[in-house]
Amino acid sequence: MALTNNDIMKKLRVAHKLRDEDIVKICALVDFRVSKSELGAIFRNENHPKYMECGDQFLRNFLNGLVVHLRGPKPPSKKKASSK
Repeated sequence: MALTNNDIMKKLRVAHKLRDEDIVKICALVDFRVSKSELGAIFRNENHPKYMECGDQFLRNFLNGLVVHLRGPKPPSKKKASSK
C-alpha cells in the first residue's frame, strides 16, 4: 500500500504539529502561495466532494519550505577567488 502525497502531507502536519497558518507561512518561504481553502481540500477525506489531490509541485514546494523553516535560510555560497 503506497502513500499518496495527501497522506504524506497529513503525516508531516501531525508530526510537526502544524496548523493551516503555519503551512501557509512555510510555503511563503519559497514564494509558493497557497490558501487555507486549498489546504482544507487537501486534508479532506478522499470521499468528500471537495477533496483535492496534492500534486507533486505542491508537496515539493512545501518540503523545500519546511527545510528553510527548520534549518533557516541557505547561506550564500562562497565562490573561490580566481588567482591569475
